[in-house]
Amino acid sequence: MRQTPQNAGLLVLIAAMLVAAVLGSIHAFSVFLEPLEAQYSASRSAVSLTYSMALVALTGAVLLGPRIFGRWPATGFIALTSGLAACGAALAALAGSLTTVWLGYSLVFGAANGLGYGFGLQIAAQVNPGREGFAMGSVTAAYALGAVLSPALFDLAITARGVSFAMASLSAVLIVTGTLSAALMHAANARFQASSQSASTAPAQRRTQQLLWLGYFGGVLAGLMVIGHAAGIVASFRPGLATWLAPVVIAACNLVGSLVGGRLADRMPLGRVLGGLAMLTSLSLAALASFGAYGGVLICFGVLGFAYGGTIAAYPAAVAKLFGIQASAQVYGRIFTAWGAAGLLGPWFAGYLFDLIGEYRIALLVAAVIGLVSVAAVCAVFRRAD
Repeated sequence: MRQTPQNAGLLVLIAAMLVAAVLGSIHAFSVFLEPLEAQYSASRSAVSLTYSMALVALTGAVLLGPRIFGRWPATGFIALTSGLAACGAALAALAGSLTTVWLGYSLVFGAANGLGYGFGLQIAAQVNPGREGFAMGSVTAAYALGAVLSPALFDLAITARGVSFAMASLSAVLIVTGTLSAALMHAANARFQASSQSASTAPAQRRTQQLLWLGYFGGVLAGLMVIGHAAGIVASFRPGLATWLAPVVIAACNLVGSLVGGRLADRMPLGRVLGGLAMLTSLSLAALASFGAYGGVLICFGVLGFAYGGTIAAYPAAVAKLFGIQASAQVYGRIFTAWGAAGLLGPWFAGYLFDLIGEYRIALLVAAVIGLVSVAAVCAVFRRAD
């Protein structure tokens, strides 16, 4: 049997971050909104469903992933998920209708995205014991980095040769990074350690998980809504700005928030971290809705991106610390369904209201109120814990 090298933790972390960086391009989808509307003569809400359904598929994969993560060596699993994601992007590139885009991008790419991200997140934490927050935050930050780099690249590809070329390019990059990541996993002799026991289903634990679900839902709904419509929101509030700047600013601050959120989860009381990030989300949304038309749109996007990045890094770290690293994958899979519910509702709801009234202000204010629900849920969790 091959021995595990001393630097296995670092090798696995780099491998997980490489794949996460490419998969994070899913959050640059707003760049495709107008091109897809024009290509298929579709409404904003119909095109928005592409992103929403991708997030639902992603969520289902994260939920079911722990049941299959340990069935193959990490080398094979990371190669498989990268290959599936590449196939989904390739199918979207060849699509002759929006329905086929939904099949390739939303279903196949979305599900593979969830498997790759969820696997990378959990195995990085397993091989870096005592530094779970840092490891998970690093993978989440890499996911955000992909959303930072991809909007401008997608915009260039779309401008040069259209949506199909942009999707085909994504497929090619996935094949290359998947191969590199699989090689690193092989060098580390990595294998996911499946839990030998079921996550606790005691009433107190179920109640805690339910409250964390509600807190996560309220904390990420706004971020996913704005990420899915970032380019459209800029075009609505500040028509003179380049629309691709919006997802770049959000993703850059998302990256910083991911790194900070993971570190804070290691060093500060979890209730303060999660509640503070939810409050920051609500305040940034209220400011964007109230003053976005007068300037400061990108500043609000930056604050929102930071809060969203911190939230998605701090929650898995909080789950690992509250329930233990062995039960973390199962419990987090359940709680992560809140992210999928928010991903389905948020972008679609914003698109629906835009089609109905021609602006985003009401959707942003509703999301701000839901953020306050997240604050209340977090306070209830950690008051019970105390």
